[in-house]
Amino acid sequence: MILLAVETSCDETSVAIIRNGKVLSTIVSSQIKLHAEYGGVVPELAAREHLANLIPVANAAMTAAEVQSDQVDAIAATQGPGLPGALVVGLKAAQGMAFALNKPFFGINHHEAHLYSPWITGSPPVADFDSFQPNISLIVSGGHTMLIHVESELKHHVLGSTIDDAAGECFDKVAKLIGLPYPGGPEIDRLASAGNPKAYDFPRPMLRDASDDFSFSGLKTSVRYFIRDNPAVLDSLQKLQDLCASVQEAIVEVLVTKTVRAANRLQVKCVTASGGVTCNRALRSALETACKRKHLTLRLAEKSLCTDNAAMIGVLAERKLLHSSTPTSLDSEIMPGWALA
Repeated sequence: MILLAVETSCDETSVAIIRNGKVLSTIVSSQIKLHAEYGGVVPELAAREHLANLIPVANAAMTAAEVQSDQVDAIAATQGPGLPGALVVGLKAAQGMAFALNKPFFGINHHEAHLYSPWITGSPPVADFDSFQPNISLIVSGGHTMLIHVESELKHHVLGSTIDDAAGECFDKVAKLIGLPYPGGPEIDRLASAGNPKAYDFPRPMLRDASDDFSFSGLKTSVRYFIRDNPAVLDSLQKLQDLCASVQEAIVEVLVTKTVRAANRLQVKCVTASGGVTCNRALRSALETACKRKHLTLRLAEKSLCTDNAAMIGVLAERKLLHSSTPTSLDSEIMPGWALA
């Protein structure tokens, strides 16, 4: 079985070809340089870039996989959540292909796909569902921070999510306060690697809260006031590195503590993590240390599969097809606010 998947929920145009759990190819065209000038993603520009990039990216993915369109058995695309204009480009293109080829189509929830990216490993990536086990999954990105209890394949429920800023949004906004270029998260990660995470004491919002929800707006505000009252911190490279390390430490401590605590409470022996912020080196290291200490199995999505990509869309669609899920109507529309249940 060969499946073609499309992802255009934000600012990456991606197409992947999946065959029997193996990712034959996954091509991603990033728009970071385009949006960097504006300090963030401009929705209209993102949609226009998807229109320009989708066909070349799809051709590149099929060429890399050595697959022709008439060999494709099913089509999938991100249906939501995401930027409306961006979603429309990928969804309608995929539906058109499914109609033309008379093949089943699957509209995929972007967040649900993230739940399965930690199970795609190796080179080339192969979906390792033989070792699948119930897990607490942390999805952490620029727009979302969520904890999900995955009870079994295709069965899950959300434990908690951010009530304001997501962790990645906090990284980016702090970076902007400091004067770092977009995207700010990787810049903070880079500077923090040479800093002292104990140099400055920033709040850990909702760390002791009994719920599994997150909040990072208070941390961002605390950093804003700290910089206002201590402007000299931006004049010294070492102090700047210490500042980045201290902010990063606060965010990571909240993410790791609440994730491991949920796993212990629900007596789940496996933790997974995905989403763009999972590329952060301090977060990956802290999760590894905490899970080892609590004797928990940890599966981290490969860095190339942490950010938006069509491979995870295709792998989830293939699992749905194998579990006899009903295909999505070709008349279905985008779902920009599609919440994960």
